[in-house]
Amino acid sequence: MTYQPYEIEGAARPERWLVTCDHATNCVPPFVNGGCLGVAPEDMVRHIAYDVGAAGVTRALAEVLGGPAILSNFSRLVIDPNRGEDDPTLVMKLYDGTIIPGNRHAGSEEIERRLNRCYRPYHTALADLAARRRDTVIVSVHSFTPQFRGRPPRPWHIGLLYAADQRFARPLLARLRRERDLCVGDNEPYGGHLPGDAIARHAIAHERPNVLIELRNDLIATPEQQQGWAARLAPMLTEAAEQAGV
Repeated sequence: MTYQPYEIEGAARPERWLVTCDHATNCVPPFVNGGCLGVAPEDMVRHIAYDVGAAGVTRALAEVLGGPAILSNFSRLVIDPNRGEDDPTLVMKLYDGTIIPGNRHAGSEEIERRLNRCYRPYHTALADLAARRRDTVIVSVHSFTPQFRGRPPRPWHIGLLYAADQRFARPLLARLRRERDLCVGDNEPYGGHLPGDAIARHAIAHERPNVLIELRNDLIATPEQQQGWAARLAPMLTEAAEQAGV
């Protein structure tokens, strides 16, 4: 079977929403070191290899919203599609204390191969989906670990990330903060501006409304939790878009 670096669900769905998942899987394609980066199995199921639970939320959310979803089919440790091609963290050799042996000697030729086999096909497909309508709204789904690198536990249940274009994120942030059981991060646990990332490339560069949603991964560990969050978020996204007039 030919390796496919991305998966699209609901390509024919008519609504304007496009839900993306840049870090959907911990898959290492067979052409990369025979499908193994030399990372211990217990590390390959951690957040360093992919965004735990994000793929399930992406699929469910796109279905409820009536738009397509696109999900990567390669681990962020192979090459990170949420980085610019010139970003020094595009191919990580050390992540959260874990050495990535299969990347230790990855030079420019190997990185170019991964760009051509994984990264660029994913972005081409994402660009095509985003261009199918003139009024596309992009929602990017990610997840974060409850604690990172020995730092204090992260209190947020969900965070919204955005850069200069806040027209959609701000009303969504206000809507989420009306939920009394949620601790909501405003550009937390990460900042929302990363030059050359997927949102910058496919949303900001084309003036498309957008938001990046970060969910704490212990809250989306099961299919039931993933579907529950999708059902909860979908009407909020719709309401925020209407309020923003986008």
